[in-house]
Amino acid sequence: MNAFITAVSTFLPGSPVGNDSLAEYLGEVSKISAKTQKIILRNNGITNRYYALERDTGKTTHSNAQLAAEAIRLLPLNTSLSGGSIACLCCGTSSPDQIMPGHGSMVHGELDLGPCEVITTAGICLSGITALKHGAMSVALGMSHNAVATGSELASTFLRNDFFQTMTGKAGLPLEGSHPAFSFEAEFLRWMLSDGAGAVLIGQKPLEDGLSLKIDWIETISHAHLLEPCMYAGAVKEDDGSLTGWRECVISGTLEKQGVMTIKQDARLLNQEIIESTVAKSLPSIIKKHDLAPTDVDWFLPHYSSEYFKRPLDTKMKEIGFAIPEDRWFTNLRTKGNTGSASFYIMLEELYSSGQLRKGDRILGMVPESGRFSVGWLLLTVV
Repeated sequence: MNAFITAVSTFLPGSPVGNDSLAEYLGEVSKISAKTQKIILRNNGITNRYYALERDTGKTTHSNAQLAAEAIRLLPLNTSLSGGSIACLCCGTSSPDQIMPGHGSMVHGELDLGPCEVITTAGICLSGITALKHGAMSVALGMSHNAVATGSELASTFLRNDFFQTMTGKAGLPLEGSHPAFSFEAEFLRWMLSDGAGAVLIGQKPLEDGLSLKIDWIETISHAHLLEPCMYAGAVKEDDGSLTGWRECVISGTLEKQGVMTIKQDARLLNQEIIESTVAKSLPSIIKKHDLAPTDVDWFLPHYSSEYFKRPLDTKMKEIGFAIPEDRWFTNLRTKGNTGSASFYIMLEELYSSGQLRKGDRILGMVPESGRFSVGWLLLTVV
């Protein structure tokens, strides 16, 4: 594939927020919520994250589109592109500011870079990788002379206490008539997600002076034909595993009663399927297709939502004969948090800027999403 990442940037709003300062941004929580918070924080390993919120007031400082635009502005567009123009802008997110227009159009509207093709990729964590794949294919096929791809999240607006109170009636208490696991499903992600954005510049040639990353391949696989939804928002999950969307809830008058607009996670299903589906049922076919061996990988960048999943991931990769020594793993979950579709970009930027990469190094990325169990695997080579 003749497509090269020639610059990587990230934008993380505000100052790092430690575990002891969460209430100053999200609001005080009930005893039930505090108990869940303690369990989740103990397991996920996150010590710092970023929120696009004012401390104490909880007022939003950036929209999602503005987060992505800030990351794009940090790319060397004026020096790398003719006139600073973007030919193809591809933006992925799971938390757009509105249902319509598309997120990509809103990001484009924040920028003064002239007309361009705009693509919005929807989904959850994988949406950042599908944006990257579209941009890479457009450049490799000669349909665009360059592309910018982004992943960005404004998760904090879902996590604030006032949002929970509005959507559930009283934060931390199970809803009358709701699924019995609702309280934990909704609270689970409040202590997992945070805000941030990342961007890459993709060109047809590597830089003459400096690091570039050749995009060897990007593979995405979905198992939605076999598995029910696991992470969702704007819907209610029924006992049979199906989703009833927010519009039906509006018609039935249960929108607020059901807490429809909160982000929820079926933690039981997540624990049961995420590693099995995204590794055991996905990686072997990719290994075969690309004749990939663990010795080919110098850096492994896995996106996982919690340190809880690191050991199971390592174990499963060993079981399928693809063990990568832990000293080749690179992650910044602890210090940057789980930023969903932006996470891979934020990991990649830190490694790219670290001075550790050498010509010929190969970077294997893994980005799973639990929405309905999809995964992206990609290989980059340092040139």
